[in-house]
Amino acid sequence: MITIGCFHAHYSNIALIEEALAPYEVELVHYVDPGLDRRKHDADFSEAVTQEKVSQTLQWIAQCHADAILVTCTLFAAELAQAAQHVSIPVIGIDDPLLQKLQQTSQEYILAFTNPATVEGTMTRVNKALQQGEVNRQENVADTSRIEAVLIPGTFELIMRGDKEGYLEAVSTGLQQLAAQSPVKTVVAAQLSMAPAAARATANAGTEIYSPLASLATYLEQHLNIVHR
Repeated sequence: MITIGCFHAHYSNIALIEEALAPYEVELVHYVDPGLDRRKHDADFSEAVTQEKVSQTLQWIAQCHADAILVTCTLFAAELAQAAQHVSIPVIGIDDPLLQKLQQTSQEYILAFTNPATVEGTMTRVNKALQQGEVNRQENVADTSRIEAVLIPGTFELIMRGDKEGYLEAVSTGLQQLAAQSPVKTVVAAQLSMAPAAARATANAGTEIYSPLASLATYLEQHLNIVHR
């Protein structure tokens, strides 16, 4: 049985990953560190601080008999290009399936966020993935203009203070509004914490809101060879 070390910034993501991977022969070991998010407004806080901490934690998880690491926080995942260099086991970011999806299609997308600290890093990863996709197809220009980032304001503090129902309601409403305003674009809930809201918005709006859980299991089947029980 494969052991996956799951690196979270908030404890609420544990249940989401446990449920998504329940049908598979995997052992999930969870590591939660909310410290970086709590420090993000400090005067001396920088990207280097995030990189160092994420790198240290990935190395620690790898030493704790993990076969692979799943990073569920988009803030942490944004640093994987640098932070995972000294880890010998596979490291997968929660938005890796989305990046693959964006490379394979020419559709227009709205990436919705609740945590403003994750927007820049995630969009940097998105743009790099699109550029790499164009290189692989031997085309000249990566069309990054088809991906729009939108922040749903006043929501992230709800989940951080434990108001899960308030967060669910506010985020699902925000996602439905985005879908209604831009019916030709695919709306994406860019953070794992938004997955339940994406499911509710999909049911209410009658149009699919993509979430990080939509293709995670399939992606792990392909890249980690996990199998059903």
